[in-house]
Amino acid sequence: MTFNDRSSLLGYLQTRRSGKPRDMVAPGPDDAEIDAMIAIAARTPDHGKLAPWRFVVVPADRRQAFAALLRQAQAAENPGVTEAQLEASDRFANEGEALIVVLSTPVDSHIPRWEQELSAGAATMNLLHAAHAMGYVASWLTGWMAYSDTVRDAFGSPAERVAGFVFIGSPGRPLDERPRPDLARIGTRWDG
Repeated sequence: MTFNDRSSLLGYLQTRRSGKPRDMVAPGPDDAEIDAMIAIAARTPDHGKLAPWRFVVVPADRRQAFAALLRQAQAAENPGVTEAQLEASDRFANEGEALIVVLSTPVDSHIPRWEQELSAGAATMNLLHAAHAMGYVASWLTGWMAYSDTVRDAFGSPAERVAGFVFIGSPGRPLDERPRPDLARIGTRWDG
């Protein structure tokens, strides 16, 4: 069933696809567009109005510092790291035209931590939607660096977690479709 004739939003949601950061090219979003994307991302479900997430923009002139941070963290946390792995971290730090680090920032509250973490994931997805709606392509990645205390501490505090790295740019080539899950397996009806 297609809903394209009823809503361009539904058509977009039916075809939404992340782009690979390594394939992103200029132009990327300017500062005003990034601020608008973050404002849209902040309009996410948030039980208790806690805003348990933060967005840290890594400006273009700080990408080499980010690459150095990744090298330092990788060398400290993995004594057997190879030069090829370090070079992969350098490439990661410099992909895409814009980079936003999303942090899950749960607060002490009667709202369960799990709900706050889900809200951070929803905010990250809304950031991707905002980027796509503005004509860009985006990708949400994690990798070892999302779980590194050294990397986390560079952007936040021990009470926070990196929800992901969102790369944004223009598509350098057509986006590939990937296999999607079987709807009969993931969408069932409860029969009580």
